[in-house]
Amino acid sequence: MTSIPQWADPGVPEGELDPQGLNRRSLLRRAGLFGAGFAAASVAGPAAPAAASDKQLDQYVYLVGDHHVHTQYSHDAKYTVSQAAGRGAQFGLDWMVCTEHSNVGHEDFGATLERADILKARAENPRTLIFQGLEWYIPGAEHATVFTAPGEAEAEVLRQFEKLYDGKLLPSSDEGLAVAALKWLAASGKDALVLANHPSRLGIDSPHELRAWRDAAPGIMIGMEGAPGAQGAAIPGLRGAASIRGEYENKPSAQSYAGYPADAYVTHGGFDWMTATVGGMWDSLLAEGKLFSITSNSDNHRTVFDTLRNGDFPAGSTFDSTGRIPDPIETHTAQAGSDFWPGQFSRTHVGVTRYGYAEVMAGLRAGRVWVDHGQLVDGVDVRLTSAHGRSATLGGRISARRGERLTLTVTVTSASRPNFHGVLPRLAHLDVIRGAVRGPSSPDSFVAPDTRVVESFDTSRRSGTYTLKFPLVASSSSYLRLRGSDGRRHGPGLLGRSVDPHGPIPHTPGDGDPWLDTWLYTNPIFIDVK
Repeated sequence: MTSIPQWADPGVPEGELDPQGLNRRSLLRRAGLFGAGFAAASVAGPAAPAAASDKQLDQYVYLVGDHHVHTQYSHDAKYTVSQAAGRGAQFGLDWMVCTEHSNVGHEDFGATLERADILKARAENPRTLIFQGLEWYIPGAEHATVFTAPGEAEAEVLRQFEKLYDGKLLPSSDEGLAVAALKWLAASGKDALVLANHPSRLGIDSPHELRAWRDAAPGIMIGMEGAPGAQGAAIPGLRGAASIRGEYENKPSAQSYAGYPADAYVTHGGFDWMTATVGGMWDSLLAEGKLFSITSNSDNHRTVFDTLRNGDFPAGSTFDSTGRIPDPIETHTAQAGSDFWPGQFSRTHVGVTRYGYAEVMAGLRAGRVWVDHGQLVDGVDVRLTSAHGRSATLGGRISARRGERLTLTVTVTSASRPNFHGVLPRLAHLDVIRGAVRGPSSPDSFVAPDTRVVESFDTSRRSGTYTLKFPLVASSSSYLRLRGSDGRRHGPGLLGRSVDPHGPIPHTPGDGDPWLDTWLYTNPIFIDVK
């Protein structure tokens, strides 16, 4: 049984809640879920169905999470599971996934040892749902988060998957093996999810591979990181004059997809090129009419300005023989790092109607997701409605007759408290992006020429909770998604001003303070025109 978080427990006085807890409780009240309705569903029971009724659309509460967190069970990280989970709870996470690198030591020892530490961390942090996962070396490509629903076999499933299909352990660059791996997960009977991590960092996740993964296991391979971790990498003076947010500091190699431009190898407003380009790779996937979600997370290995260093192995021991790094040691001196703590800067928000592991996985699978950096806003609620009462929210679909009038309604809850940098964020603009759905495209296409910003709301003078409306006509099948920022750094998008007049841009190498350039993105809503 899972304990409900403090902000959802009517027995916890409001005076004992932090500002984020107070805000979350107000969301529950508005959704009519505060008290018995939410608490009664606090067990990790069967997942809610992906499709929701109109009544359910008024009941979603968005839980904050991070699906990419490393601990001492990764060969290149350092924190204990309890330290990572405790920091996540401190920075307001409701759920997180421990994603350890595939490695000989991890497959032989670490996965099993870590499960005991995860059970301990779950007991220590009852307000945080903690999944055990794996960072898979995809054969022929980059990395991906793989995780399953908690249970007695959670570690063993990861070990089997790692042993059979990991590109580092085998080793293998066979693209077909990646497809086979996803089909194996789909046939395993386990509730599993997979998300591609930092997809443009090395340029080796080709468009045809992304499509093959998505189509091999719909409902399991559900998306990719819209923004990578390591967002602190380019804080001025921290790592050097060439540093880039996300540690996107690479050049094309022999393994890279030759069609990608130079822009693909750096981040734009902290976001991966695939997501940041209006009319780019993400939109080319959505233009096929298939959901492919984005996320944002910490990829935490070593936190910026942290004073802990890696512990020392006993004589004769290595990661390969123990499956874990020794506990970290306090130095009282800042150590090297590029990452923020889970929840400190990057957040993935998932819409649920109940609190539990299965509910978070169901929300991710359904695409009820929006992401932000720097706690840019407290909340975003998005609804697309027809004059006949049909409605859909993020990740959903609405059917319409050609020529039918629809309304996109966006309710923004402004940041009500200083962020973890000590500054009260302000959303400067919110953009509506619309793309045509044209059906299947060529396997290596990474452009969607019919996608563009169709409306930009100036929100710089708005505060509190406010509503924006965008009327449209269902002329053909399409999708809508949203993007916003603090307005400090922007310029014409990568495909031109007529497509994106004020999109995210790369920062000067070595001068990319992430707190001064924050963005939010939402998943799409599809319009199926008949």
